[in-house]
Amino acid sequence: MKKLKISYLLLGSVLLLLGNSCKQPVPKEQPVEVLDEHTLDRRINIASIDSLIREVYVPIYSDIYNQTRDSRTLLTATLSIRNTSLKDSLFISKIDYYNTEGNLVRSYLDQSIYLRPMESIDYVIEQQDTSGGSGANFLIDWYSKRPITPMFQAVMVGGLGAQAFSFTTEGIEISD
Repeated sequence: MKKLKISYLLLGSVLLLLGNSCKQPVPKEQPVEVLDEHTLDRRINIASIDSLIREVYVPIYSDIYNQTRDSRTLLTATLSIRNTSLKDSLFISKIDYYNTEGNLVRSYLDQSIYLRPMESIDYVIEQQDTSGGSGANFLIDWYSKRPITPMFQAVMVGGLGAQAFSFTTEGIEISD
């Protein structure tokens, strides 16, 4: 009886070893990269949208005159684009920054982007960036699938001595 128990025990050990050697190797767990929703690729590619596009002009003051024409105060300017719709996305196909002379300083988009309902996006012209001047502006092309009323604003912030100030401008729709 003792020999039979040892035989079953040995047989069980051999079967256990054989079973474990046939198992597939467990792959090492790969770390999962979690992306913030604002870092996701928001570009879209929609063909033939020309009939839907509307253009908005937003004045920006990257500097203002102070006491004389030769004395200027540099400002930080923020372009704010806000989708005011609770249901529909806002599509932006162009955000171009122009200087006082009307020359294109920079284009911010190489492909259309979208803003989800009630989402906003900002572009900052830093105080030391003098490329725009007192008559700088943005031209923005946008469209939506349904009628919406987005908001296009600029906020300028500056200071003189110990005094700080800010003011806003509103975008206006233009047509060629």
